Amino acid sequence: MKKLIICIICVVCGFTSASAQKFALIDMEYILKNIPAYERANEQLSQTSKQWQAEVEAITVEAQTLYKNYQNEAVFLSKEQKKERQDAIVEKERKAADLKKKYFGPEGELFKKRNALIAPIQDEIYNAVKDIAEMRGYQLVLDRASDSGIIFGSPRIDISSEVLRKLGYSN
Repeated sequence: MKKLIICIICVVCGFTSASAQKFALIDMEYILKNIPAYERANEQLSQTSKQWQAEVEAITVEAQTLYKNYQNEAVFLSKEQKKERQDAIVEKERKAADLKKKYFGPEGELFKKRNALIAPIQDEIYNAVKDIAEMRGYQLVLDRASDSGIIFGSPRIDISSEVLRKLGYSN
């Protein structure tokens, strides 16, 4: 009876190892660096971000200037004038904060623009990886660039160059 159970366990283990899973790695940073459209999108986002940041900083500087002038002239101002100046300062600060939120907030213009420019490129990469994985029978494809848990990955299972070729970019 024991021999029969041991034989059954060996057969089950044999079937389990026969259907071993296949893995592959990609390096998303490498892939993205080799896609000119991604580089152009990043440059466009950077320029837009700098422009918007300058706009926010200009309003912030205006608020700081108003505050410094208020501090210098506070002694000579009536209560009504002080209140007006304080309200103007608060309004400028609020305007700067609102503009910063509008441009750089979690659902801000920069986020929307990044999605509009980069999401199509990422979708294209995802579809290429998916096609290669299905064609080669990979059950799992890991990104070595984003997962710091990967200490070593054999270059034989890195399909980054193949993904670039599938996308039409030579590396």
